[in-house]
Amino acid sequence: MGLFSKLFQSNEKNFVSPMTGKVVAMSDIPDPAFAQKMMGDGCGIELTDGTIVAPFDAKVTAAFPTGHAFGLEAKEDGTEVLIHIGIDTVEMEGEGFSSNIKVGDEVKQGDVLVVVDLEAVQEAGKSLVSPIAFTGNNKVEVFKIGQNVVAGEKGLLNYK
Repeated sequence: MGLFSKLFQSNEKNFVSPMTGKVVAMSDIPDPAFAQKMMGDGCGIELTDGTIVAPFDAKVTAAFPTGHAFGLEAKEDGTEVLIHIGIDTVEMEGEGFSSNIKVGDEVKQGDVLVVVDLEAVQEAGKSLVSPIAFTGNNKVEVFKIGQNVVAGEKGLLNYK
């Protein structure tokens, strides 16, 4: 790698939005554990589409049998992220969630992790705001708070 390529090398990680919807600041997530960043820094997305995809090539480190939450470890750099679909959706006991992903699976960026019936979540009285938390000590910079993002799209955030 030459001097100029080192100087101008992008620090941006290969992370895409795992969900489609409106971006919410971590502090505005309606769950104190996430809002106070107890689970790590990140953001939330208020879902407008029920397909949740892998944000990067990863190993699945946690997959709740209810299909409402997944832990992923990036193959590229070991970064760990928790994707939690909705708030208090564990109480739905898997109703409205369809996933075949299990712990130990290898997923590629864009692979479907779970498909969620948004209507079922709303009918159960649960929030569609879905936290994305970096569970290590990552510094996270979110670029699109208040804007809509599409699953698989770059530019949601950067992390170190």
